[in-house]
Amino acid sequence: MRLHTSLPCLSLIFGLIHASGAADTPAAKAPQAKRAPNPAMAPVQDVAGLPRVLLIGDSISIGYTVPTRKLLEGKANVHRIPTNGGPTKNGVANIQKWLGTGKWDVIHFNWGIHDLKYMPDGKRQVEPADYEANLRSLVTTLKATGAKLIWATTTPIPEGELNPSRKFGQVPEYNAIAAKVMTENGVAIDDLNAHITPHLATMQNPRDVHYTAAGSEHLARKVAEEIGKALTK
Repeated sequence: MRLHTSLPCLSLIFGLIHASGAADTPAAKAPQAKRAPNPAMAPVQDVAGLPRVLLIGDSISIGYTVPTRKLLEGKANVHRIPTNGGPTKNGVANIQKWLGTGKWDVIHFNWGIHDLKYMPDGKRQVEPADYEANLRSLVTTLKATGAKLIWATTTPIPEGELNPSRKFGQVPEYNAIAAKVMTENGVAIDDLNAHITPHLATMQNPRDVHYTAAGSEHLARKVAEEIGKALTK
């Protein structure tokens, strides 16, 4: 017996086969939107005649960079290093590149939180003796620029479990080391730690070393104030 199949029926069969194959084919991934660049890292076009300021630091300084620029608008060209400054050993490795060849009038700088962080081997990323040695090296390099230098104390780290889970050494221990180095070298100290401590409950993110927008603006006001003092001297 011959099997007769109509054209419409064949079309239906081929359509079902095509649909079945399409279901087994992974859907093409939608292109992911590129993350917008952090405005803190945006290159600064210098306004002629204004002093040049460089901010050096980790993610805490990234948070206060933009509000500091706004506070000093028309008074100074406020640049920052184009990255997270990380620990002091990262600073030692990159400081010449970050300084570039231009003239700096004021350099406001900090290293600390990354140095304090405990690593998988149970040691801090930069132990106290190395922290002091690195700071001395960095201060020597920074002083050679002829800029007025301002050291920012390392801001507090909350007690207890953090999110993400991390373990840190004691901030006061490292701030004391830095204070010794800066005092011996005549470097001004911007005590951001003392400035933010009374407001940690409302300005620091829960279980985190970072700050809310209001916290970053609070820090920026102190940073801008200290830079302003240095510029008038």
